[in-house]
Amino acid sequence: MDSNIIQVILGGLANVFIVLLVAPFFQGVLRKITARVQSRQGPPIWQPYYDTFKLLGKEDIESGEAPVMQRFSTYLSLASILTVACLVPMGFRTPMNGAGDAILVIYLLTLSGICMLLAGLAAGSTYSLVGISREMMTMLTLEPLFAITIVIAAVHSQSFRLDTILNGAIYQTAGIPVSGIIMLGVMLLSFQAFVARVPFDISEAETEIMEGPLIEYSGPKLAIFKYAQMVKLIVFSALFIGLFVPWGADLVFPFGWLIFWVKVTVLVLMVTVLAATHARYRIDQAIRYFAALLVVGFVALILASNGF
Repeated sequence: MDSNIIQVILGGLANVFIVLLVAPFFQGVLRKITARVQSRQGPPIWQPYYDTFKLLGKEDIESGEAPVMQRFSTYLSLASILTVACLVPMGFRTPMNGAGDAILVIYLLTLSGICMLLAGLAAGSTYSLVGISREMMTMLTLEPLFAITIVIAAVHSQSFRLDTILNGAIYQTAGIPVSGIIMLGVMLLSFQAFVARVPFDISEAETEIMEGPLIEYSGPKLAIFKYAQMVKLIVFSALFIGLFVPWGADLVFPFGWLIFWVKVTVLVLMVTVLAATHARYRIDQAIRYFAALLVVGFVALILASNGF
């Protein structure tokens, strides 16, 4: 086997290993800081690791209407988001650039959301059906924002290659990158929703519909879904950094790698503070909010197509 192919595979696997290792840690940091903001002691930072191992060790009880679909959606949810982790740069160059392009990343991220819909549908509970209806409405208005961002970067760089798109391509214009700056604001305002945190965790809403699509899940399946949600925070942070703030990634190891994780930490802190200080939106409020951002996104796309 060609040494370059081996290097590419090892790079992708290294990304997956690092993401799986640090995702519960950042979840623990998020929970700890949230508790501090709300004047509570909070659980230890390592608690998500304990919770995950505890759930993985429990009996796998299948109480839904379609057990096969439950298993399929559970494993596919984590697999799709980990595949994205193989494709995005995380302190190094894009590891598996030749294995896919930005369009594939959009498909995989959408597939992760579809898995949540399938999971809720397979569960068959009233609460899960309410949850997936909210998830579907959210996806229809939120997912196009990320696609618009990718398209704008592709218009500026004339390429869908990941190493180009995820290297600040959204700012590659002859003059002031107006469309890129607009999308930076749009993605900052919608980042909380992409990672499904308060105030946009509407499809789960533990205190309202008892985690919605996941209400019938327990043991290993619940652990995998929770792990996928933790991984999603890291992966979307990496995508945001590659699209909008990639600077420093070309520095020699370990400086570029450390700078990347500092940026991830800043994004996690932003998510934490917003989640701790805002009440959950109603679904109608969230849809109006996303629709307004979508209109701004289309304006940015028109500007990008005209060279701005």
